[in-house]
Amino acid sequence: MKEIVAILPAAVRSILAALPAAITEQLEEIRLRQNQPMEIRYGQQSGYVTPAGQLTSIASQGWVFTAEHALKLVNQISQHSLYALEEELRRGYITVVGGHRIGIAGKVVMERGEVKGIRDVTSFNIRIAREKKGVAYPVMPYLFAGGKLLNTLVISPPQCGKTTLLRDMARTISYGSEWSSSRKVGIVDERSELAGCMQGVPQRDVGPRTDVLDACPKAVGMMMLIRSMSPDVLIVDEVGRPEDGDAVWEAIHAGVAVICSAHGAEVAEVAQRPMLGKLIRHGAFSRYIVLSRTNGVGTIQAIYDHSMNPLKKERVPCSN
Repeated sequence: MKEIVAILPAAVRSILAALPAAITEQLEEIRLRQNQPMEIRYGQQSGYVTPAGQLTSIASQGWVFTAEHALKLVNQISQHSLYALEEELRRGYITVVGGHRIGIAGKVVMERGEVKGIRDVTSFNIRIAREKKGVAYPVMPYLFAGGKLLNTLVISPPQCGKTTLLRDMARTISYGSEWSSSRKVGIVDERSELAGCMQGVPQRDVGPRTDVLDACPKAVGMMMLIRSMSPDVLIVDEVGRPEDGDAVWEAIHAGVAVICSAHGAEVAEVAQRPMLGKLIRHGAFSRYIVLSRTNGVGTIQAIYDHSMNPLKKERVPCSN
């Protein structure tokens, strides 16, 4: 929480500091909307926060986030230079130190039919990135066959732990495990969430043999890493654009394993999308991991092979 607290207006910091530790330890989102009560999400619950730092379900009892607070937060995030965040504002979110992402909403500025940015920012959704080492351990035995790392698609609804899982996969593969010796990992971190880089240096533990392209478009970054860093595996979050699919195919044909993620609740849903559907139909992936919140964030709902056969949940070490 230290990275988040450092950018918040003093009034917000003091209220959050009054929350019980049991809540702050589970904190996932802080939602701040101009002239509306502060809302937080923790575990699988949400509520408004009173001026005394107590939770309530009654909006009128919540502490109100004002226009003055909004301006202070924008200045903190941008270090008083919105121009420096022009690209992030165009995408609708800003990534801060530690890999935490702040979604924003307000007055959209258009130019020649395209979004140029957002001004008069009035809503903030601060999503707290948490590093959880070991969360990939239950899925690791399914990622290998005969010593070969398999192309894998992680499917997950929002806020179900896919980025946390990908980060720990990268770390485990980079360090090596009982299922595989250490391998070279390349991460294309378009939204600066996976590695949480600051000045190009990962703030999260993604392993000693991992190279990161920070704030780089996925399709471009995958090709750059293949040409320059000779990775054994590429890890990217939230593929979806046509060029992402082309880059995945290029990587696979170059002999590089690919582990990526996509928003969705199940394989059938994701397969309806043009780019991902094409990859799935042509057998790009040998493993599908589906996450949910059934038993909390990061629940492994199902694991399938390339033919959509469910795999047994047994831990058999890889021969490598």
